[in-house]
Amino acid sequence: MKNVVIAASFFVCHEKNRRAEQKEARGFMTTITIIDEATVGAKRTWSLDFLEETVRLRELIRRRIYQEVTEYNAKKAGYFHGLVQPTEAERTLNGYRLAPAHRLNWQTQYEKAVEAFLHHAYIVLVDDRQIADLDTSITLTVATEVTFLKLVPLVGG
Repeated sequence: MKNVVIAASFFVCHEKNRRAEQKEARGFMTTITIIDEATVGAKRTWSLDFLEETVRLRELIRRRIYQEVTEYNAKKAGYFHGLVQPTEAERTLNGYRLAPAHRLNWQTQYEKAVEAFLHHAYIVLVDDRQIADLDTSITLTVATEVTFLKLVPLVGG
């Protein structure tokens, strides 16, 4: 009986390792849902892919900014629907409007996004739990929803 239990335990451990190696070899990605909301209106939902199962909030924001800036620069038309307003952009109801030939720098946008987080211009909710520290580790699954809630200052007080 002991031999059967030992053999079964070995098989389970071997199978877990084999699956982990296959996942790594395939480059398995976890796609999470990003939700952009503001206290005064529109909601936008999109997806972001990760190879890692755990990331820090700082890295999640960095990758989010990189993807949105890269996509904007590729099409160079319309409105920028990013987390933070680019320096030379006009805020409109449809997003941020830039001059047609203007290219955004993702690193500049990332620095602005970190600064905005530190100054409470937006909060981040991961599966409805607020994350208050940029160095908090986040476990990612296909069911993970990350909400970036932009806070709008009250006028007059």
